[in-house]
Amino acid sequence: MKLKAIIVEDEKISREILRNYISKYCPNVTLLGEAENIEEAYLLIQKHELDLVFLDVEMPFGNAFDLLDKVEDRTFETIFVTAYDHYAIDALNNDASYYLLKPISIDELIKAVNIIVEIKEKESQLQHQILVPKRNSAKGKITIPQQDGFEVLDINDIIFCKADDNYTEIHLANSKKLVSKTLKYFEEVLTEYTFARIHKSYLVNVNAIIKYKKGKGGSVLVSNGKEILVSASKKANLLSYFK
Repeated sequence: MKLKAIIVEDEKISREILRNYISKYCPNVTLLGEAENIEEAYLLIQKHELDLVFLDVEMPFGNAFDLLDKVEDRTFETIFVTAYDHYAIDALNNDASYYLLKPISIDELIKAVNIIVEIKEKESQLQHQILVPKRNSAKGKITIPQQDGFEVLDINDIIFCKADDNYTEIHLANSKKLVSKTLKYFEEVLTEYTFARIHKSYLVNVNAIIKYKKGKGGSVLVSNGKEILVSASKKANLLSYFK
């Protein structure tokens, strides 16, 4: 799969090095342009439908996070390229797909691009595909506490779980249950079944997903008609269920 990409980097020599590495070692990346500041980068992003942005953190008149904040509903993946490792947490919080330290390791560059290719291929496969829920992978039961005892639910009937502070909403086809347990608790209980944490507030039954929509992280449509946003940092994990 070919990736359409741009380089955003204020240092000319750094742009040249990265461009040459991409040309030599990443034949599946097509560079559509280069920018040396966030304004030039924003114009390129508006002009092209990109798959990938190689993004330096520190630039004149702003930084990488300022640029990402300006782009609404971004569909491209981001590889941060910087000399400063203290930006790693910020990069992850801004949903960078990969983080490269300067001087760039060729092996790490190739690995990063391969990760993006895998993400984009799965997105492409799912973009216009209606996913048929599978009902044969989870046959267990789960109990939820009540004042006078507990209720037994079939795990296949759970569409998604939503965090509500220290409580969790369990959503079924036509009803929901409020349980005095955290979402983390249900993530651990359901770990052996096909449930994916797609957002800090949502744990979704993968078998209940009927459609995926592309976006920064994208979103999923589940069988009760609810559309749920996917965190970009959780996207790769979600798409791994649909190989």
